Amino acid sequence: MTWGTQNSQDEGFAQMDLAVERGVNFFDAAEMYPVPPSAETYGRTEEIIGNWLQSRKCRDKIVLATKVVGPGPRFPYIRDGACRLDRANIERAIDDSLRRLKTDYVDLYQLHWPDRATNTFGRLGYRPAAEEESVPLEETLGVLADLVAAGKVRHVGLSNETAWGAMTFLKLAEQGRGPRMVSIQNPYSLLNRSFEVGLAEVALREDCGLLAYAPIAAGVLSGKYLDGAQPAGARLTLYPQNDRYKTPAAEPAVRAYVDLARRHGLKPEVLAGAFVLRQPFTTASIVGATSLAQLETQLAALDVQLSEDLLAELEAIHARHTIPCP
Repeated sequence: MTWGTQNSQDEGFAQMDLAVERGVNFFDAAEMYPVPPSAETYGRTEEIIGNWLQSRKCRDKIVLATKVVGPGPRFPYIRDGACRLDRANIERAIDDSLRRLKTDYVDLYQLHWPDRATNTFGRLGYRPAAEEESVPLEETLGVLADLVAAGKVRHVGLSNETAWGAMTFLKLAEQGRGPRMVSIQNPYSLLNRSFEVGLAEVALREDCGLLAYAPIAAGVLSGKYLDGAQPAGARLTLYPQNDRYKTPAAEPAVRAYVDLARRHGLKPEVLAGAFVLRQPFTTASIVGATSLAQLETQLAALDVQLSEDLLAELEAIHARHTIPCP
């Protein structure tokens, strides 16, 4: 999601080459990427991936995912600012994504966030909207069914969704109202374990696994921002408005996790990545590296086995610092 802002196309190509070389086969994008989103860069990440797929001629080796944006005031430049999860928007969005990705299908098409008021993106408590116009879930699922039938989409999934939303979509699929959601892409890291509260059971019992985004909390769990540090070129240095993982409660939690990792001879971000990968409800951990060195570090988490003693220490920190960054 940084390709097109922090990264050039050549840098994106190098990361994808290394990822495939190391056995990674799942690439996740979104129509609104790169971030921070803007009219000037809209769709650029998909274009870079599409150019790479065309160049490397390896489409059949990649599980390719992208997303359609939900409603919101931040995107006046996407479909004239009238983004909804309805037929007109979804059909136009998928066609535009396929063109940019230079393919005739995506393996996984996700709803980037719900078409209703929810307690997502940093909110824990739910408050119903006084007045709300939202596209019915049945309508959205019906459009996705048509995309699957047309061969443009192979599977469908959710993102930034709640337990109620996930279960309702699954129930509608059981009733024959459309395709079954196969995954849910939500935040999950040592700083945000809110997925465990309700959605972990859904993921396991309903076989709708987590695609964990921000497994190292936008780099915060590396410890590089501790004590107010602003590393040159780092994401939160460049874009301080992205403060989701820099809450007042985050600093002591990060320090505890960093100290624990170092006592065990691990890089903090490797410990954080390994924790996400070992969860039984995790299908994939989505990393967003800026450099090849960062990608190498995240790939190292695949080979780390966390001892029971270390896991117990992680739980002790979690008990003291529970969900500091929802």
